[in-house]
Amino acid sequence: MRITDLLKAEAIQLGAKVSSKSAAIDTLVALHDKSGNLKDAAAYKEGILKREEMGTTAIGMEVAIPHAKSEAVKAPALAAITVPDGVDYESPDGAPCKLIFMIAATMDGDVHLEVLARLMQMLMHEDFTAKLKAAKSPKEFLDIIDKQEAAQFPEEAAAPAAKKDGYQILAVTACPTGIAHTYMAAEALQKAGNEMGISIKVETNGSGGAKNVLTADEIANCDGIIIAADKSVETARFDGKPVLSTKVADGIHKPQELINKIVNKEVPVFHSDKKAEGGSSDIGNESFGRKLYKHLMNGVSHMLPFVVAGGIFIAIAFLIDAISGAPQDGNFGSATPAAAWFKTIGGVAFGFMLPILAGFIAQSIADRPGLLVGFVGGSLAATGSTFAAPGGDGTAVSGFLGALFAGFIAGWLMKMLEKGCDHLPRALEGIKPVLIYPLAGLGIVGVMMCAVNPIVGWLNGKLTEGVSAMAQNPALIVPVCALLAGMMAIDMGGPFNKAAYVTATGLLASGVIGENEGPFMIMAAVMIGGMVPPIAIALSTTFFKKKWTEEERKSGPVNYIMGLSFITEGAIPYAAGHPWPVIPACIVGSAVAGALSALFGCTLMAPHGGIFVLPTIGNPLMYFLALVIGAVVGALLLSVFKKPVAQKG
Repeated sequence: MRITDLLKAEAIQLGAKVSSKSAAIDTLVALHDKSGNLKDAAAYKEGILKREEMGTTAIGMEVAIPHAKSEAVKAPALAAITVPDGVDYESPDGAPCKLIFMIAATMDGDVHLEVLARLMQMLMHEDFTAKLKAAKSPKEFLDIIDKQEAAQFPEEAAAPAAKKDGYQILAVTACPTGIAHTYMAAEALQKAGNEMGISIKVETNGSGGAKNVLTADEIANCDGIIIAADKSVETARFDGKPVLSTKVADGIHKPQELINKIVNKEVPVFHSDKKAEGGSSDIGNESFGRKLYKHLMNGVSHMLPFVVAGGIFIAIAFLIDAISGAPQDGNFGSATPAAAWFKTIGGVAFGFMLPILAGFIAQSIADRPGLLVGFVGGSLAATGSTFAAPGGDGTAVSGFLGALFAGFIAGWLMKMLEKGCDHLPRALEGIKPVLIYPLAGLGIVGVMMCAVNPIVGWLNGKLTEGVSAMAQNPALIVPVCALLAGMMAIDMGGPFNKAAYVTATGLLASGVIGENEGPFMIMAAVMIGGMVPPIAIALSTTFFKKKWTEEERKSGPVNYIMGLSFITEGAIPYAAGHPWPVIPACIVGSAVAGALSALFGCTLMAPHGGIFVLPTIGNPLMYFLALVIGAVVGALLLSVFKKPVAQKG
């Protein structure tokens, strides 16, 4: 076993200021603990002190190597410090120690003896120890060790490293809808691992739940974990392991780069602030904007099934009343018994949209305690509760915007409350999740939403009025629909795509047939914008064969089905391989289709389904014509922008 397999950059502290042997031990134990090497820092330190009682572990030449076998150690590991001013470590030669390694060993085996023997051999070289003491960074420190080890043990360096039990790298992929990106990223990572000779296992958090779930033993034995996800996933189980968190698109487009970062040990060790049995924590290498997006997508991914199923049931109710000739008045959709049944059941599912959205945003931020504040906050946003009218005020309904506010703000407040409660006596630990968190959380979200609902409700009302006015004015509604439809093709399932889709679904609840049809027109434009890219690709591979490789042509016809089903992700492999011609062509095609859909007055009451919910589309023939024109425009632009395969390179 090589030294650099046990010593990580985060377990190295250069230029440490320690005044005593005891302080040096405390510093090294803290480095081990910070690096995730220990189960119990106090128990491990006790083992170190017992070993020191038997005799100092200083070896002379300004070097010491304290070590201990302990049940408190997760896996064999090293920590190291340099002390430029030196520290009295009771060295046999009386010299102060300036270089100290600390070995943490498990109870099974004699790894610590092997590491100790190897270190002793290497540290006999004074030029080697001098370089370590002068190192300017942990990376330089590790490079010095690596070169010395390779020079002293060349036969081992030449031999391939023994493959450990299980998988070298683990990965988790997840996207908000859990349909295409999740599995495409998993396939790309698996394929790249096979090509690179790296054993890899990928867990998919798709719409049907987690599949190929990572086991505790696999996590314990792997070199690192890749999380390619655009929503929150369970991360507490990865505590103490190197974790690289990135967007799901990187899993599709940059699998080799992600794997190499794990292999080259360029990923920091992750430390969770949650219990090991569940929950998600923020990964340290994520930006604030990335965390915001993941929290939002966690809410959206849980909300979508309610919106889609409930929305389609409501659309069926409208369809039944339309077929029966019911007047399009305030009772439309409930005029006949059958329609009333569908609208009632769909309305119940649709009514969960805001509580679910806010609840799972807050849960992503504050774990389980966040569910209460999010669900209640979303419900209060839907009813328009105020201090004067806690049962609800129609003018104070903050709707989608209020639910977003409740999810994020209440979630962060609960997280602050959790941290504040960390200082309570241990005797209260058991009642925190069942009494303190729920009681305080309910008070927080109740006061907060009653205060903000009148303000956000007013803003929400103005937004609804604006959308309704736009629907009556083609000069306004057409460019808005073109913009949102074009956004669906920018990243085909990424942040721009989801922003447009969430905007449309969020407005659906404010639509009224025969009065305020703006939200239905926007929903129609957004769906048609997502249908165009795969169909444009399919048309191009069918009629402009010279532009594509044989493999691309064979896969092309599948995109007819994916496009008609409103699965934009079918175009991603083509966009990834040829971003310049594909993405601009698809954006223009989608924008044209969205503009035509609005110009023709097309509406859509179902938030998903593609061509299969055609009966719920207002003016369906013109909608289909807009789809065909947009797809043809995209395909023709591709034929202009993209060079034939024979002319490439």
